Amino acid sequence: MRCAILLASKNSDAWQFCEKIHEYIKKEKFVDIPICELEINKFRNDEILPRSISNIRGKDVYYIADSSKSPNDWWVEILLVKDLILNASANSLTLVLPDMYYSRQDRKNEPRVPISARALASSIGPGIKKIITMDLHAAQIQGFYPSKVPVDNLYSFPAVAKYLVENYREELKNLKIISPDAGGVERAKSFRKRLGKLTPENDYDIGFMIKQRPRAGEVGSVKYIGESYYGKNVLIVDDIVDSGGTLALNAEVLKKEGAKKIFCYATHGLFTKGTEILTSRFDKVFTSNTRYNKDNIEVIDISSLFAEAIYRAQTNESVSELFE
Repeated sequence: MRCAILLASKNSDAWQFCEKIHEYIKKEKFVDIPICELEINKFRNDEILPRSISNIRGKDVYYIADSSKSPNDWWVEILLVKDLILNASANSLTLVLPDMYYSRQDRKNEPRVPISARALASSIGPGIKKIITMDLHAAQIQGFYPSKVPVDNLYSFPAVAKYLVENYREELKNLKIISPDAGGVERAKSFRKRLGKLTPENDYDIGFMIKQRPRAGEVGSVKYIGESYYGKNVLIVDDIVDSGGTLALNAEVLKKEGAKKIFCYATHGLFTKGTEILTSRFDKVFTSNTRYNKDNIEVIDISSLFAEAIYRAQTNESVSELFE
């Protein structure tokens, strides 16, 4: 295996995530990829000054970005770390972005607005080897990056399905899988496929909700498409939960339709209005640790998927096989 190194700031939540990746590769692949500490200093006016503690010359560097930071600090830090690594004569740089910010702004849906996902790609893409991220809000974002910079968009459903089978097998016996909108139906189907492989004795129905918005950012009402939810356990599967308003409204509709137990999972948990809006309406709320600060939420560890992707990228093995 070529000389590789994991890079993360020790004073950030990404350090723990990086350690999980390191331990998985060491235990499962018998390869000890070292972790290099990234020191993040700030001037009094909050300008960021990163510095690598160790020599990274000639190394294949995997920089683990901290997805718990504010989007703007996250973006600037990536740009400066990229400049640091390339100027330090690293052999290559792969950006590991557990949660890719600005991925919801992937198109121009009104006059005089930026396509922010494209702007991000234009700034962080050139000069790097690869990007590894998870559950992109819009898969077409991969096309914004330079042709020689592949984007490995990982899916969290293998780890989530395994976790549910190990911890909630009884609840899965009468489960219906729901997408909160029509655009997420393929995500729900992929999740059902993986869950079905682990529990072939169960037959999982799929449905989705239709949102009607009185104005941008608000959800006036929802209605469901699919067979009856009466007497069934329901799991809503999504990529991002922001304020939680839409999911809370979905839960209320499902309760009225006679659903038994209601669960929800979202890969990237922003929880911008706190968690009570969801925990008061759902029997269980799940999210992944692509973001690191959670209260009263059951967190599913998906670091093993990133570890596999990093190892396979370094050894030129298939990443897509993880999701077949």
